[in-house]
Amino acid sequence: MKFLYSSSSHFNLANLITFSNIAAGLIATYLISQNIFLWAAVFAWMGGAFDIIDGKIARKYNLSSEFGIQLDSFADFLSFVLVPVFFIFQAIYSTSFSGFWLFISGIISIYYVISGLRRLIQFNINAYAGEVEKFFIGVPTPLGAILLWLFYLGNFAGILSPTSVVILMIITAWSLNSRIKVPHP
Repeated sequence: MKFLYSSSSHFNLANLITFSNIAAGLIATYLISQNIFLWAAVFAWMGGAFDIIDGKIARKYNLSSEFGIQLDSFADFLSFVLVPVFFIFQAIYSTSFSGFWLFISGIISIYYVISGLRRLIQFNINAYAGEVEKFFIGVPTPLGAILLWLFYLGNFAGILSPTSVVILMIITAWSLNSRIKVPHP
């Protein structure tokens, strides 16, 4: 069981938790495809919890590695970019728009996905195993996902129109790669 506490192991404790994040994201994706939105949200938020835990475990047991950085970004892409965008597309756009506006909301969703992917790639290029910066430059993908979930809830509560969600998604996608400084928790 030494492999659990070895930074060179691809199956160390931190990475196993990251794999759990990926599993939760995949389950959420399936549930979204079946329009089971409540359970999809539960699994998406479980993925977020695993993301917090894997980082704490990696730092506590000195398990950071290049493999772990890449794996974590893949999990972040799934849980904090693809899942919330797919959720909003299925739960709001596909039920509220048709024709031209559904096409436009699809383009905006793709823009968000590309923005999130670009942010994560740039983060990996700048990342060093075990280092934590004081500030993020640009909105981190987990915060972007939280904003998307809030937009969904705003729409669900009748506070935000589907068109407002589209506009807010554009702004959030832009902010992922902006020069905005966000304190690291």
